[in-house]
Amino acid sequence: MKKFFTSESVTEGHPDKVCDQIADAILDAILKDDPNARVACEVMATTGLVFVMGEITTTTYIDIQKIVRDTVQEIGYNRGKIGFDAENLAVLVSLDEQSPDIAMGVGDGEGAGDQGLMFGFACNETPELMPMPISFSHKLVRRLALVRKQGLVDFLRPDGKSQITVEYEDDKPKRIDSVVISTQHNESVLKEELHQFIREEVIFKALPAELLDEETKIFINPTGRFVLGGPKGDSGLTGRKIIVDTYGGYARHGGGAFSGKDPSKVDRSASYMARYIAKNLVAAGVSEKLEVGLSYVIGISEPTSIMINTYNTSRFSEAEIIQGIKEIFPLTPKDINEYLGLRRPIYKQVASYGHFGRSDLDLPWEKLDKKEEIKKHFRLA
Repeated sequence: MKKFFTSESVTEGHPDKVCDQIADAILDAILKDDPNARVACEVMATTGLVFVMGEITTTTYIDIQKIVRDTVQEIGYNRGKIGFDAENLAVLVSLDEQSPDIAMGVGDGEGAGDQGLMFGFACNETPELMPMPISFSHKLVRRLALVRKQGLVDFLRPDGKSQITVEYEDDKPKRIDSVVISTQHNESVLKEELHQFIREEVIFKALPAELLDEETKIFINPTGRFVLGGPKGDSGLTGRKIIVDTYGGYARHGGGAFSGKDPSKVDRSASYMARYIAKNLVAAGVSEKLEVGLSYVIGISEPTSIMINTYNTSRFSEAEIIQGIKEIFPLTPKDINEYLGLRRPIYKQVASYGHFGRSDLDLPWEKLDKKEEIKKHFRLA
């Protein structure tokens, strides 16, 4: 049976991703000196303005103005003509301490910092055990940012998007059906020059040639023009790219965003653990495709439920797999944070181009160090 699935990604210069990176840069700066800080930082960006708000309880001091400007500069917004630049930004800050009612529930880290449901996913479509559409969408925008920062041309600007549609046959990826790249550019570049560069230096260098064919549709800046972009073209806000951050819509999402939250928030830490569980189980051969769901209640340490979906790709029952998860993996918020080493400054690097499947980074939730233990438990060769 033939089917099509589409996922999108965005560059680090996308307005929402600018906000995610600022929020996680603030989190990283705090965790560097205060690993037990409680951080719930939200960021909004618009023309000439960044607004930092939320609840933070910490024993350290950080220079938020400098963190904001340094992050914006690093992304590439460094000229006033673009309408959003590091030097001329107004940075407003409105922060309070975490609610004592919430703090009482978290206590010494044993209890969950909130209620919620979190999902993790893995499949054997790609070497990084991620769905192919989101994996390739990330590769496109990472390549787009790379050629801009390397200065291969002078007409690219930081904002941009990608979208990939993969054709599946009998649930296996067969070919890339369509490719979309929208990139911000300067006013003077000719359409033909832009299109030729994006095809040759981005699309054909980021995507495997064997999956592209004569019927693959390629769309580059479909409206014909993308000069006005970034927070000047569209306001940005943390937590609005949660599908880009995870599995591109291929698996379920509990609704909680990641950026700006310390790991006492299970929105973040339990999502990382769910991915870690799913990836190791698939790598060990328990299932070809696996979704793991965890739910928590504020102040309670053990998950209230564990859900799995093997999509009929496993010879083991759901009950057997769940029992294996309970025996092999740490599941309380405190144990998750300690086992994965989450109370350290590792978050800004994943605030763009996805939190999962990052073979370019050394992320604890992407390791396959439980693979052999899983094989032994399930008696797999």
